[in-house]
Amino acid sequence: MIGNILAGSTGATPPLSATIDYLVIAGGGSGGTDRGAGGGAGGFRSTVTATGGGGTLETALTITSGNYTVTVGAGAASGTVAGGVRGSNSVFSTITSTGGGGGVSGDGARGNQTGGSGGGGAGNGSESGGAGTANQGFAGGTGIYGGPNYPAGGGGGAGAAGGNGGGGSTTGGNGGNGVATSITGTSVTYGGGGGGATYSGGTGGSGGTGGGGAGRNGGSGLVGVAGDVNKGGGGGGGSGDPAAAGGAGGSGVVILRYVDTLTITIGAGLTGTESAASGGYKRATITAGTGNVSWA
Repeated sequence: MIGNILAGSTGATPPLSATIDYLVIAGGGSGGTDRGAGGGAGGFRSTVTATGGGGTLETALTITSGNYTVTVGAGAASGTVAGGVRGSNSVFSTITSTGGGGGVSGDGARGNQTGGSGGGGAGNGSESGGAGTANQGFAGGTGIYGGPNYPAGGGGGAGAAGGNGGGGSTTGGNGGNGVATSITGTSVTYGGGGGGATYSGGTGGSGGTGGGGAGRNGGSGLVGVAGDVNKGGGGGGGSGDPAAAGGAGGSGVVILRYVDTLTITIGAGLTGTESAASGGYKRATITAGTGNVSWA
């Protein structure tokens, strides 16, 4: 008995077991070219306040000692020929958020229109928007086949579907709004969709709240507005007459919240910072790269 007591009194640190809250936002899709549709927002998965797609909150992840993979998805690059393309996925351990879908171009060219939130449809054929992913984001809006402006649909957002082209065929669809979360201790909105563009006049759609880029009005020859960096915003559609490229999607972000008795190690290949303790928590905000994290 005495031996057993002494053996249990070594002062060794017990194995780590902790619960981690997370926000995982993927990269946004790029807008379509030449009166193009808005790009969809990157997928939004969260355990705090609200999650994307109108779903129920995600479940916090229980971690132990060891390394956990993190990838911050890049936003889709602005394109000049093909339709907008999907943003890159973001990952924390077993949690993956899907990149936002690309907006369709005015000539019907498309990349990957489905995504975390879907890219919008072009106005050259009254195309419907791409689908979003359940519990991550909403679908893109529908374009309107009608002159003189052939308005494209807006990209879907984490909190709402992209708007349809309209206004008597003169107004591009607005990007779907994003979702607010207070994981950092302050309410911040992420995951807005990009606005749809028009041809030969009209008014481009606005970007959705949470980093969506605006669509351009026709005749201006202007590239769509890019989605916001580290918010996963979809890029706005590029104007027609003359044709212009869609806006780039905004990069994603991974934010991790944990009890303030822990300290994170952010490994090589990742860019990120750990906050000071506040309200019983620390937060790590990781803004770029791929690598591992661990806690002690």
